[in-house]
Amino acid sequence: MHEIGLFEAMYSARAIRRFKPDPVPEEVITKVLDAAIRAPSAGNSQNWAFLVVRDQEQRGKLAEIYRKASDAVGSFYAARGRPAHMTDEQFRRFVSSGMYLWDHIGEAPVLLVACLKQEPLPPPDALPAAAVTAFYAAMPHLARISGASIYPAVQNIILACRALGLGTVMTTNHILYEHEVKEVLGLPTDVETYTLMPIGYPHNKFGPVSRRPVSEVAYADRWGNSWRG
Repeated sequence: MHEIGLFEAMYSARAIRRFKPDPVPEEVITKVLDAAIRAPSAGNSQNWAFLVVRDQEQRGKLAEIYRKASDAVGSFYAARGRPAHMTDEQFRRFVSSGMYLWDHIGEAPVLLVACLKQEPLPPPDALPAAAVTAFYAAMPHLARISGASIYPAVQNIILACRALGLGTVMTTNHILYEHEVKEVLGLPTDVETYTLMPIGYPHNKFGPVSRRPVSEVAYADRWGNSWRG
């Protein structure tokens, strides 16, 4: 396989939602997973877990849950409307592509579920008073904090897939029915799913991807001071 560079992978790893039925060799999946565990995690806890779902019946069960959750997500996109940086045609293609995945996610040869095991919190009496105050003030933001321990691994999966000629996309619709997903997968109560990723050889082509320019989204020193580099 032709090896591509890191920046080529980043610039061309677009969201892939249509897959060929060809099976993905186990050694290729293992290589993707090995890339995932090279990512950093908070406190080097490495408390991630990855479920590789290839069984057709299991994929079908997850697809049913995903389809049900996607009805609600579709209503959200319809109510939100077109983002300002997209043309009407781009938005139409985006919605069409998403709807295809909603109906066909179970046809991807691999469904990879990235999970995080929730670590027990230290008891308050083991912490200084100031730390207890700061900790409980941060509790509403726990989802963002914990995401730092799994999403770098997910990005490694995306890049590894691209490097190996595979397509994927990160999706979270299933979390609307997390309890049903956990039941299908037999997940312990202290393990939560963060993304569901269909993986396979793509029907359509890779990038380049279209993005807003850096000058519109980056700032120097303070908000509003556009980055001019």
